[in-house]
Amino acid sequence: MHFKDLVRFFTHPPISGPKSTLVVRLMAGGVFLSEGLLKFAYENQGVGRFTKLGMPMPGVLAPAIALLEIVGGLMLISGLGTRLISVPFIVEMVVAALSTKIALFFGTSPLPKPAAPPFTGWWAVLHESRSDYAQLLCCLFLLFSGPGPWSIDALLKRWPSARRESLPRSTSPAAVAICRKTAGSSAFGG
Repeated sequence: MHFKDLVRFFTHPPISGPKSTLVVRLMAGGVFLSEGLLKFAYENQGVGRFTKLGMPMPGVLAPAIALLEIVGGLMLISGLGTRLISVPFIVEMVVAALSTKIALFFGTSPLPKPAAPPFTGWWAVLHESRSDYAQLLCCLFLLFSGPGPWSIDALLKRWPSARRESLPRSTSPAAVAICRKTAGSSAFGG
């Protein structure tokens, strides 16, 4: 794949997908938006959580991720730059799963234990990663299929062609000559 094709993949997504793609965008975007807001509203969900997990520079990273989730969530909801914003969300979901679920499997997680059994092991990981898994798959779906027809991406893709159709077509030199000739012989004796 050439660089030009890669750019086109992200900037000219297909809009022929099902209208129900909107539902996937609303779900994924809504979750990212609410989680981003939560990181600013509650320190234990933002900087505190990142500190417990041993993330580098939690005071910078947590607000940056929160901002990504808020802006990116709104972008997914509206269908603007859907493929572009799906990529950092896919990376985020993989990092989130790896940074929290491996320790949960071994019972060494610095985060609070789940509210109900299982507390460690494979079943605990499966249960606790359901949201990460759903978000990851939604973003992969949006990356592959595009934003769907009910999106700002689709509106922007259709808009220039609709504008071109409403503009007058260019006229041939012969048509210009005929218009000049008939304008000279108007009903007012010209």
